[in-house]
Amino acid sequence: MIDASRSIKACAAYYGDNADAMESYLKEGEKKALELGNRGPIKFDENGNLCPEIRKAYSDNGFYIFENVINPDELEDIKEDLEKLRTNFPIGPESNIDVNGNPAFNAESKALTLVWSKPLGDPLGGTELANGRHQIKLFEPEAKSDSPPAVPVILLGSLQFSDACLRTYAHPELLKVAEAINGEDFAPFNEALFIKEPGVGAAVSWHQDGVTHWDSENFDEDIHGFNFMVQAYGSTAVNGVWVMPGTHKIGKIDIKKLVAESGSERLEGAVPIVCNPGDAVICNRQLLHGSFPNCGYEKRVTVNFGFHKRSSVLGVKGGGVHSEAQVFDDEIIERRSKSIGYAIEARKAKYKDETPYKYKPFKDSGKTYIWDNNARKDLKDYNLEDLSI
Repeated sequence: MIDASRSIKACAAYYGDNADAMESYLKEGEKKALELGNRGPIKFDENGNLCPEIRKAYSDNGFYIFENVINPDELEDIKEDLEKLRTNFPIGPESNIDVNGNPAFNAESKALTLVWSKPLGDPLGGTELANGRHQIKLFEPEAKSDSPPAVPVILLGSLQFSDACLRTYAHPELLKVAEAINGEDFAPFNEALFIKEPGVGAAVSWHQDGVTHWDSENFDEDIHGFNFMVQAYGSTAVNGVWVMPGTHKIGKIDIKKLVAESGSERLEGAVPIVCNPGDAVICNRQLLHGSFPNCGYEKRVTVNFGFHKRSSVLGVKGGGVHSEAQVFDDEIIERRSKSIGYAIEARKAKYKDETPYKYKPFKDSGKTYIWDNNARKDLKDYNLEDLSI
């Protein structure tokens, strides 16, 4: 694991009178996280099903760390692509131009693509954004004087901007896990990059992702789907996501009450997701989670992509968080699933010795895809139809 001890000290120093409490919280959380026993390689049984001990650990905790999923060559491919993309970011939230004066990668996008924040800020906490699910604002430390006025936090619709992320989206073992959790007819959700640069990376306040199904008569622990979180640089107690194990099963949580009971934003019982570059985390969207501002020295870039049970989205009116609220019918789900089709073909073109994943809805419908320049054009603004529940 990454030795985050230096970053823990640096992070705690930002918290003034609460420095000792924050240092202890980070250290104790890291220790508890490593003791949970919910990590290891992806394993399937003789019938091709996800091994029951993994499925149970995921169900018990609401997250599981698949170790060494992305091999070193693919990991380097992702990092190189993301670094190249970063040079073409707009110079600020109101700009369409990059640092070299060229049109930014998202200059012609109709869909929202970049969420910004002040350095070490919490742009969503305590606001009505995202249906008000970020109920409290986390402490916002004072960033250093030479920090930029705004930093990117989330890049949405990432598959249209990064071929490497598109290929990883079709990783056959990860898609087999998606099938094991959500069924052979699983549906796509949303894809994003979470960016936590050292010394400036913003917080994401405690929240649960689900919107539409909390009061459903069919409510269960998987009804709002999950996210895969592929780690490009690794994740620590300082720069990583913190989760409250088991909270994906108990329904919608009064976070303000929980903070009051814990005495601070340092929620009792929470643990950080601590893992290495190339690990892939599966995280239930109903799990209470959040991340503190990155006051440490290690960067985190997480390649996020999520999936739903088809029954959770078909005929359901979306929550309006990642796309306009509308009723998702078969046509919309099929159209949004093109991301899976193009990704499988893009991966096949690069990893020719790998057995590609076969997506049952394509087999049943006879739908085929080709990865070429026309496909790239077809992916433009595909995230306007994210299946947001």
